[in-house]
Amino acid sequence: MRLVELRQGGGQSEAVSGGNMDRVIVRKRIDRRILIAGGAAALLVLLLVFWLFAPREGTQAVARDRLTISTAESGVFEDFLPLRSRVTPLVTVYLDAVEGGRVEKKIVEDGAQVVQGQMLAVLSNAELQLSTLEKQAEVEQQLNNMRSQELALVQSHNSNLRDLNQAETDLAKARRQYELYESLASKGFVAQKTFRDTKDDLQYQAQRLQILKRSIAQTEALQTSQLKQLRAASSSLSMSMGVAQGSLSQLSIRAPVTGQLSGFEIQLGQSLQQGERIGQIDSAGADKLQADVDEYYLGRVHVGQGAAADIDGKTYRLRVSKVYPQVRNGQFQVDLVFVGPEPQSIQRGQTVQAKLTLGDSSRALLIPNGAFFNDTGGNWVFVVDSSGNGATKRQVQLGRRNNDFIEVLGGLKPGERVITSSYSGLVDKDRLTFASDQ
Repeated sequence: MRLVELRQGGGQSEAVSGGNMDRVIVRKRIDRRILIAGGAAALLVLLLVFWLFAPREGTQAVARDRLTISTAESGVFEDFLPLRSRVTPLVTVYLDAVEGGRVEKKIVEDGAQVVQGQMLAVLSNAELQLSTLEKQAEVEQQLNNMRSQELALVQSHNSNLRDLNQAETDLAKARRQYELYESLASKGFVAQKTFRDTKDDLQYQAQRLQILKRSIAQTEALQTSQLKQLRAASSSLSMSMGVAQGSLSQLSIRAPVTGQLSGFEIQLGQSLQQGERIGQIDSAGADKLQADVDEYYLGRVHVGQGAAADIDGKTYRLRVSKVYPQVRNGQFQVDLVFVGPEPQSIQRGQTVQAKLTLGDSSRALLIPNGAFFNDTGGNWVFVVDSSGNGATKRQVQLGRRNNDFIEVLGGLKPGERVITSSYSGLVDKDRLTFASDQ
């Protein structure tokens, strides 16, 4: 209200106007082309940073403290293979029930020392005994028949000899008669008819002897062949009789070798099946070492190779006596025997550490043996960069290996560092970057 009065009053001063104080401020704008160029430059920088630091395909970051890094160094490679072996009997002979039967007697107990041929147990088998007796009677009858045939052949041979002798005698008589009548007939003391009869009788006796000789020769050939067959059949029957009696003797179980009896747990009255295993006999005082070997060494282990074992502070020499080539669960077995006296303190079932010599020692570039070998087969390794911030996949040539070191044939230089721990989850990578240790 007062403001209106002031404006209307003539004696009042005019109101101050701010119109003269206002002015237009012109804003300066950045050139659009500069904005586009700056944005493009910033985007390129971001892409470059992402390319430099983003993980690439075939690259993986791993924690350094989870890796085992080893250095390739020159040294002496000892070509040996450590073996974890078990003490076992040198010779083990298994006892089987060759013929089934009921246990009538058990003469020795399990764990006893036995000698070759010692009676261990006696079985009974009525069916086997009866069949053996029947077979024995049958064989004896056949043998008697063959002996009768053989006797008849011998008698026939003797008869032929008598006939031959008689024919030769008759021929000699006819020849003397002819010679006598020949001289008398020439002087007229013997009639011509009588002389001719004597001559005919001489020819008859001569022809009779020749026919008899041919007949006897043919008969003798047949009889000789028949005798051979009879004697062969007789021998076969005798062997058959021996087998039958041998089967019966198998009811008496005897020790086949000298040694310690084990696993012999049969009981009186027990029925045993034919071929059933009833125990074993281990060689007395003679042992061997049996070890499992990785299948990788199958082609390098041979009979006769030397080995050594430290037992009670003394080194004992051994040699490979047998290699079992069957591979089970990635391993095969070898037998080692002592060269010379064996330790007196070892017990069967005891574990013994041994070293099998595969070749001569030589200087070579070496890297420690590690789990990486199982993942790569020794064809490549991760080699640590000189900066120490990562590792790159590299093809290598590895040779022999023992429990501690692997021989390097190519692909590495002395002083280079290699990851020797497991490559599980890394086999498809070409490069590793090391993350900070936590």
